[in-house]
Amino acid sequence: MPVAALRPPPVAVGAGRRSARLQARFALRASSLEASAAVTVTVNGSAEAAVERKEKVQEDKDNEGLPVKEEQERGLEVLYDDGFGSVTVKDYFAAAKVLCRDDGGPPRWFSPVECGHPAVDQAPLLLFLPGMDGVGTGLILHHKSLGKVFEVRCLHIPVNDRTPFEGLVQIVENLIKHEHDLSPDRPIYLVGDSFGGSLALAVAARNPQIDLVLILVNPATSFAKTPLQPVLPLLESVPSEFHATVPYLLSFVMGDPLKMAAVSIENNLSPPETLQKLSDSLTSMLPLLSELSDIIPRDTLLWKLKLLKAGAAYANSRLHAVQAEVLLLASGKDNLLPSGEEADRLFKALKNCRVRYFKDNGHTLLLEDGVNLLTVIKGANMYRRGRQRDSVTDYLPPTLSEFRQTFDVDHRLFHLALSPVMMSTLKDGKIVRGLAGVPDKGPVLFVGYHALMGIELSPLYEEFLREKRTVVRGMAHPFLFGKKFESSRQETSRFDTVSMYGGLPVTPINMYRLFQRNQFVLLYPGGVREALHRKGEEYKLFWPDQPEFVRMAARFGVTIIPFGCVGEDDVLELVLDYNDQKNIPGLREWIQSINKEAERVRDSVKGEDGNQDMYLPALLPKVPGRFYYLFGQPIEMKGMGNLVRDRKSANEVYLRIKSQVEEIMSYLKRKREEDPYRSLPQRALYQATWGASAQVPTFEP
Repeated sequence: MPVAALRPPPVAVGAGRRSARLQARFALRASSLEASAAVTVTVNGSAEAAVERKEKVQEDKDNEGLPVKEEQERGLEVLYDDGFGSVTVKDYFAAAKVLCRDDGGPPRWFSPVECGHPAVDQAPLLLFLPGMDGVGTGLILHHKSLGKVFEVRCLHIPVNDRTPFEGLVQIVENLIKHEHDLSPDRPIYLVGDSFGGSLALAVAARNPQIDLVLILVNPATSFAKTPLQPVLPLLESVPSEFHATVPYLLSFVMGDPLKMAAVSIENNLSPPETLQKLSDSLTSMLPLLSELSDIIPRDTLLWKLKLLKAGAAYANSRLHAVQAEVLLLASGKDNLLPSGEEADRLFKALKNCRVRYFKDNGHTLLLEDGVNLLTVIKGANMYRRGRQRDSVTDYLPPTLSEFRQTFDVDHRLFHLALSPVMMSTLKDGKIVRGLAGVPDKGPVLFVGYHALMGIELSPLYEEFLREKRTVVRGMAHPFLFGKKFESSRQETSRFDTVSMYGGLPVTPINMYRLFQRNQFVLLYPGGVREALHRKGEEYKLFWPDQPEFVRMAARFGVTIIPFGCVGEDDVLELVLDYNDQKNIPGLREWIQSINKEAERVRDSVKGEDGNQDMYLPALLPKVPGRFYYLFGQPIEMKGMGNLVRDRKSANEVYLRIKSQVEEIMSYLKRKREEDPYRSLPQRALYQATWGASAQVPTFEP
């Protein structure tokens, strides 16, 4: 693994010729990252790094007056290649083999060359605190993806180093204090893997005044309850000649070999091809396990076990002092630590803790297939570049690997079953298939009907990403982004997906700032009342008499596109609606409790349109019909600035938009009767003939 700036702290700069030879042999050179502060900063800091960072801070201040458009251009492109999936567990062993050779130096920080320069301005600092191996390369599968949006540094603890736990705490503490002094408004992320989780908690408890975000991955704070506790004393009595067998045993306990071997295997392969690739990967990986005896020799293993015990005790005694924001990743099949139970405990003990639970993964979560750390952070809305998260400027667009995972794997069967038809209207009124009628540049506001449970959103997001390479920022109820109703066994959910693909709380200021940045914005005036409608209310609009979005659109010259979607009645049947459930004891109290704590959006709206109580409808699936979308003729608001103050004229435009949405849905309901491929069997037969990727025909517009 290419590494930059693997260097000791200033007190050990004169480590001698052996250290110099080692750096030359492994291509460890400060010039690898072109004078990045991540390269030049050492454990205790340096004057050179301080000057560079201060210059960068001054440059950021000088750029504050730039137009918003230029600020947007300095960010990441939609569906950029984050490099995730291009590195395997074999790369971890190769890197560890190089770095585990003892150079006689103390613990130090290094910046992986493959992380490169962050592609976003004012990228936060991310420090990786390793697990029991101490090598510091446990994040190797994620270096490229994290390096796009973080300044990444990893802690390396040499094999024969015997720095006590308090000493390691001091090393991390020195760096975060130094970085905090340079950029006090920039958050510092501590990713603690296993033992590193205890280290991160200890540092956070000692430094409540520093803005820290902790990402704890199966933290070893539960070490006292490890199921291997009876076996640990036996390791001390194992003869040295038999120590080489211990890594084999530990490797199967710590992680899932199958999930490790599955990393980088393509998702679109046939079952026989996947099985063959998996077999080849597993066969080539197993011999590498013998190298664990070099990474963790016998004496080092015994020392690390003492560190685990000391670290767990130290961190647990100070949990009450942790003020940092915490995201805890816990595995359901962790055979080394009771990580699920520990998630339950820490979720209650820590003041600001969220959990993402991976029920099918083992202890070495960051080295297993299907876990993209950046995706998890984004889905939990934990990425920020300032003291408070800004849902507009801190948003990171979906990557190519995320898009493929979501739409080619997770949602593939759903979209195949629905076979959505997307149509748009040109300026001359002609209806065409596809999104040719939608402008290529913003600001654009889509205003339409919110289908039951919002099931129309996924195909809509996919089509805009595939055809327009554009993220549609959906204005959603704040409930979707709240933390009150999460649990200690919270798995990644649809709410995380909404955040990843542009969802943000519906507020006037958010809409204002999105228009200011020429974004594509999606608004459902009917809100929750429409998405959680009652029986017999399919395709009925519940729009309040508040044309505020029209006035704001006029101010920015936004293009408004009314749209409609039909097909929910061909997919789902509503069995128990709000009216049914509020009359059932138990369910009635549950609905009251969640709405008592949920943020209210329409309390000022009178009548049925303002009744936006949250509830979970009871649904039954149907044999899927088909979804039909139509984006209406664009309404240009440029040059209509008079609507900002003329409420009467703004209300007339508002009613015209509402009428167009109703007309669009009436048109789709009528025309879908002419579709020869509306039923699933007919579509399945067509795709069996022409291939699953073939576009299924529909009615003539």
